[in-house]
Amino acid sequence: MARIQIITIVINFFFILSIAYLIIKGKLREEYAIVWLICTIVLGVFSIWRNGLEVMSRLFGVYEAPNLVFTGFIFIILIYLLHLSIVNSKLQKNMTKLAQEIALLKQENEQKMKETESVKKTNN
Repeated sequence: MARIQIITIVINFFFILSIAYLIIKGKLREEYAIVWLICTIVLGVFSIWRNGLEVMSRLFGVYEAPNLVFTGFIFIILIYLLHLSIVNSKLQKNMTKLAQEIALLKQENEQKMKETESVKKTNN
């Protein structure tokens, strides 16, 4: 086994441990960690299986193996960006709804405060 393979395997192992640590500490949600774990596992597989990239590139009909890596990661990044855009849109909608509910509650609270003040003035 080549030195670069050993280094890559060790780095992948520590990366998986850091992802697990972030999940346990609550700094990374599981749904986002899945993408990182899959990418790490794929890199780990290709670091162990040296000819795997050539085999996969022939399977997909790509003439140069590094082009398969770049193309694959471009698609993964685009899909992940679409997912993050959807999550961001949902959060924005929820924030607007919460702001409206807070404004309504604030208005109700102010009306009740005015009513109680007017009741106190009439009782005195």
